[in-house]
Amino acid sequence: MVLGFNALEIIEFTKIYLAIFYSIVATFYTFRLINKKRQNGKSLVFAGKPFCKTWWNHIAFRFFRISIWMVCLFRLFYPNIDNYLGMINILELPSVITLGLILLTVGFLSTALIHYSLGKEWRSGIDPSGPARVITSGAYQFSRNPMFVCIAVAQLGFFFAMPSVFSLVCLTIGLYTLNSQTLEEEIHLSQKFPIEYATYVSKVRRWV
Repeated sequence: MVLGFNALEIIEFTKIYLAIFYSIVATFYTFRLINKKRQNGKSLVFAGKPFCKTWWNHIAFRFFRISIWMVCLFRLFYPNIDNYLGMINILELPSVITLGLILLTVGFLSTALIHYSLGKEWRSGIDPSGPARVITSGAYQFSRNPMFVCIAVAQLGFFFAMPSVFSLVCLTIGLYTLNSQTLEEEIHLSQKFPIEYATYVSKVRRWV
C-alpha cells in the first residue's frame, strides 16, 4: 500500500489521472503551436522532407502521442481494453505505479519549462535556416538535449504508470526516435557551427 491506498484504488486513480494528463498535454502542444505560428507568422514545426529520417521521427511522435491519449481516454469508459494492451501484472504495484506518475509529471513539467525558456529560439524539428546560435545556458549547460531527456523520463514514467506491452512498445520506439532525432540535429548543428558546436560537445554530455 502507498499512503493507505491499495493497488486497485491506485490503478483506478491512475486511469483518471492519465486521461486528464494526456488531455492537458494535447491541449498544451496544440495551443503552443498555434500561438507560436501566430507570433511568427509561420509554422515553427520542421518535420523535414517527406520520408526522410526526421520526417519519420515526427510521424512516430505524432502517432504514438495520439495513440497514448486515445488509449488513456478509452480506458475510462471501456475497462476491458486492458485485455488488449498486454498488461504486465507483476509490475502493477502501488510503488511502481506511483513512481511512474511522479516521473511522468516531472518529465512533462520540466519539458514545458525548457520550452518556455527557449523563447524565440524554440523550434520543433530542424529549422534549415536556424538556429541563430548554439544554446549553452540554463539546462543546456548540463545536457546537450535536456528537453529530450525530460521527454524520455516522462515516457519511462508512462510505462511504470501503465505497465503493459503497449506502453513498453511506446517506450522502446520513443527512445529510439529521440536518439535518431538527436543524431540528425547534431549533424545539422555541426555543419552550421563547426567550431562552436565542437567546443560545446567537448564540454557537455549528450544526455546526462
